[in-house]
Amino acid sequence: MGLQGKGFMIWQIARCEGGNAQAIANAAQAAGLTHVSIKIADGTVAYNIDKTTGKDLVPPVVQALRAKNIQVWGWHYVYGYNPAGEAQIAIKRVKELGMEGYIIDAEAEYKQPGRDVAARRFMADLRAGLPSTPIALCSYRFPTYHPQLPWKEFLEKCDLNMPQVYWQAAHNAGAQLRRCVSEFQAITPVRPIIPIGPVYKAGDWTATPADIIEFLDTARALNLAAASFFEWYYGRTILQSLWNTIASYAWSPTQPPAQDMPQKYIAALNTRNATNVAALYDSNGVHITAAQTVQGTDAIRNWYTTFLTQTLPNATFTLTGVSGSGNSRHFTWQANSSVGKVLNGNDTIGLINGKIGYHYKFFTVST
Repeated sequence: MGLQGKGFMIWQIARCEGGNAQAIANAAQAAGLTHVSIKIADGTVAYNIDKTTGKDLVPPVVQALRAKNIQVWGWHYVYGYNPAGEAQIAIKRVKELGMEGYIIDAEAEYKQPGRDVAARRFMADLRAGLPSTPIALCSYRFPTYHPQLPWKEFLEKCDLNMPQVYWQAAHNAGAQLRRCVSEFQAITPVRPIIPIGPVYKAGDWTATPADIIEFLDTARALNLAAASFFEWYYGRTILQSLWNTIASYAWSPTQPPAQDMPQKYIAALNTRNATNVAALYDSNGVHITAAQTVQGTDAIRNWYTTFLTQTLPNATFTLTGVSGSGNSRHFTWQANSSVGKVLNGNDTIGLINGKIGYHYKFFTVST
């Protein structure tokens, strides 16, 4: 299940609602949150473990949130000094806690020379241990500012990109989010974006309620499926006006709109009728895969006939993420069929007069 709607990140459970799991869940529900991310590891060490008693503070919070139908993801600050060890603790924590998704927080340490090797090792081990768990990268908002970070090595095996769009020392939330999305759409691989906004203090600076509304309005205008904030303690104890603004903001958990092209496309695939899918394309539309390029309605319909009857017969398709605006969309998808499944579907489409004029499709079928 992909992330949709509003979310919050928890750093230290003990500081949130006095560490009371039910109070955390009640506050999340009252604020209309659809997902909460909890720090579960730091480097090679489990996190949110009571240092006095050794008790794991995470399970009661997970149980309380899930009882209210709120998704719970785990986040993990990684350093790259011991990538195999960091992958091992990530896999262990995600599995033992039953997390619905996992978020990699990679920052300054991963800008050091040679960290591309560490990122490849970490991601290979991580994916081997969590083959079907949604994984996201949570790092800097502008990749052009941080070219040393191994973006490609991380994003190649991620399902989502959750950049930290912290407009610190400024009040131009919308402009910074638009730039963030634009920059990430210009590098490969492209992943659906779920931005993280700032709810914290930095010296005398904090975001304003107007900033928060602009950030969320912009996320919706860009057809982003969800947005989240860092972090819970500040919002609930120091910056309550920001928490209240987020809680009051109406964001349907079914965003982006059901009639947008990625949703139409997945719905057409689920009819298992190639003619229905081909009808979404411009008469001169182009469809590109690693194996071939086809153009025109007849050729596209023939490709989908093979796709739906031989490649993925009797398949059910699920949309897992959407980003983009204007005439461009990026989306991810999964499928289960009678001969195999797809966990890494990743498409880019360009629209012409409401039809698909250009479509690049990537996927692999596994058994």
